[in-house]
Amino acid sequence: MLQHAPVIHLLAPFYAAIIICIAGMWRKETAYPIAVTALSLSLLSAVATLIKVGIAGPVIYAMGGWSAPFGIHFHIDALSALMAVLIQVVALLTAIHSRHPIHSSIGEKSYLYYPLFLLFVTGVTGICQTADAFNLYVLIEVSALTSYALIAMGEKRSVHASFNYLLVGSLGATLYLLGVGYLYLKTGTLNMQDLNFIMTTRELFSTPTIQVALILLMVGLWIKMAQFPFHGWLPNAYTWAPSPSAALMGPLMTKVMVYVMIRFMISVYGLDAIVDSMWTTWVPYLAIAGIVYGSLMALSQHYLRRMVTYIIVAEIGYMVGAAWLATELSITAAFYHVISDALMTLALFLCIAAMRVRHDIRSIHDMENIFKKMPITMVAFSIVALSLVGIPPTSGFISKWYLISAGIDAGHWPYIIALLLASFANAVIFFRIFEIGVFGKKPAEGHHHEESHDKKYLSEAPFSMLIPCLVISASIILLGIFNQPFIEMISTTISSISGGEVLQ
Repeated sequence: MLQHAPVIHLLAPFYAAIIICIAGMWRKETAYPIAVTALSLSLLSAVATLIKVGIAGPVIYAMGGWSAPFGIHFHIDALSALMAVLIQVVALLTAIHSRHPIHSSIGEKSYLYYPLFLLFVTGVTGICQTADAFNLYVLIEVSALTSYALIAMGEKRSVHASFNYLLVGSLGATLYLLGVGYLYLKTGTLNMQDLNFIMTTRELFSTPTIQVALILLMVGLWIKMAQFPFHGWLPNAYTWAPSPSAALMGPLMTKVMVYVMIRFMISVYGLDAIVDSMWTTWVPYLAIAGIVYGSLMALSQHYLRRMVTYIIVAEIGYMVGAAWLATELSITAAFYHVISDALMTLALFLCIAAMRVRHDIRSIHDMENIFKKMPITMVAFSIVALSLVGIPPTSGFISKWYLISAGIDAGHWPYIIALLLASFANAVIFFRIFEIGVFGKKPAEGHHHEESHDKKYLSEAPFSMLIPCLVISASIILLGIFNQPFIEMISTTISSISGGEVLQ
């Protein structure tokens, strides 16, 4: 059974989606428990795979028994195993959290929502495990097509946002596919191991075809991850989508595309080839522009979910900038921030959804005295807010520490300044929320309110929404305190790849 663990967390949500489609025709209420059960099994499988990778090294799984380059390989190293666990954690907590928001927004059609949810999880999980560049494109499209539908099931404006995302996302996928085509034209293979081997032995990195392929691949992936200035689809898509859709895609879609970018940089092209290119000169400045733009736009927002979308744009700049500093330390920092930021983004969306379900809070101005009304939810919200600012001992502090250290190591002071300014912007955003949430919009005219007057407004989120918020906020602290095993695992894997051992 354990030898099939690498595909169990891919197939469990896939088959669960089919089962829900069939069972939902007779018993619509079965959709939620089937989805949660399947994702629990997927998480156990992903954790088992991560443990196996940690003990025995990279795991190779040949689909259908066909060996490379003729068959499709799953080649799972520490990076892909960590991403698989991250995806299952985000998906499971979002699914548990989704019961009340989906019932209130979609109602009896909720049994149609969960198959799309599970197929999206299948797609992003496969993206992080496949060793075939074309198979990766197929899985990108699986996740993209389901995400369009997941967004369109929201409020009225969600349909327009989804269509806009479809147009832009299709362009990104087309560019990626063209890039893969150029690689195949020059090398005759789609397997990532073989691509790196052939390009290295034949010294193809500097050829026009391979350079054009790199341009197409990177622009396609930047569109998919909403890297500035290709971010236009993201704010409306995640603002108007159903709350569980935003909570699922916000932490995963953009971060998985960052993972794919890093994978192509170090495993297909190789770190030495990237360092020797001009990309390391100008891409960090593009990332800096994204950090500054995202932070300024987030500062100007009052609608909570739109504010979070621009924080995501800025955070993408953190990761892209660090990756293209192109040192082992910077890529390690970028990957650790992928994990940290996914947890922080999830926590933000879950807490905001809980506030909306219980008190219909949509804007910062609606949060007056929210700390009295929802004290437990706001504890979780405060933890993630402090993490985004970069306060120890949260994971946000650790990731910023490594990102700034990588900037110092590379001598890139504009990147460091952008990170510090973004942290300051986050501090302004969240301490403004704290002020309204604790003291209200206007200064208190006294402190003579009766205790019973406050208590009657106490109304916490439902238990199924509260537990995921607390679990993910605790995880942010634990990931910060116990960061060293993760940093060592990531750093060791990146070092082995850049030293010539191509793991995927």
